[in-house]
Amino acid sequence: MRIKSMILGISELHKLVKEKNLVEGLSERELTNPEGAGFDLRIGELYELEGSGFLGVTERETPKINLIASYAKDGEKKVELKPNTYYMMGTIEKVNLPDNLVALMRPRTTLFRSGVHLLLGQVAPGYKGSLNFGMVNLRPVPFYLEMGARVVHIQFFEVKGENNLYRGQWQDGRVSTKQSTDQKETQV
Repeated sequence: MRIKSMILGISELHKLVKEKNLVEGLSERELTNPEGAGFDLRIGELYELEGSGFLGVTERETPKINLIASYAKDGEKKVELKPNTYYMMGTIEKVNLPDNLVALMRPRTTLFRSGVHLLLGQVAPGYKGSLNFGMVNLRPVPFYLEMGARVVHIQFFEVKGENNLYRGQWQDGRVSTKQSTDQKETQV
C-alpha cells in the first residue's frame, strides 16, 4: 500500500483562512500574493533565555525568559542577534488547526544564508495559538533582524485516518513553563 502525503495549495489554504480561520493575522502579502505552497509567518516577539532547564519523565522546567523585542505596527524595530546566542521567538500570526491538518515549518533561506538557524517543529492537529521557535545566530558576528520580518514558511498537510488532537500545555502560544514558582511543571 502506498501512502501519499498531500500539501495543501494556496487556493485551499485561502479558503480555509476565510471559512475556518486557519491562520489569523496574515500579512496583506500572504492574503493576496503568497509564494509557494504555504504562508510566510513573521516574527512578533523575541526572548532571551536565562538559567537552566530540565526535562524528566513526568516533569519539566524551561529557562526563564525575558522579552527583549516585540512587533509594533507603527514603527520599525531592529534587533541585534548576538553571536553564538540562543533566543526564543513567537509569531505574529496564530494558527487554528482542525483535526485533519498538521503543519510543518521551514526557515526562510535568508536566515540560513546568514548563519541564523531556526529550530522548528510540527504543529499538531487541534493546536490553537501563536507559534514559538528557537533561533540562534551561529556566526561570530551580530545579525540584525527587523521585528515583523518574514522568518518561517509554514505548510499544511492533510492527515488521513484517525489521529489524536493536541492536548499539551503549550496551547495558545505559551513560551515557557510557569515562571512564578521554583517548582517543576507536571507534564500532561
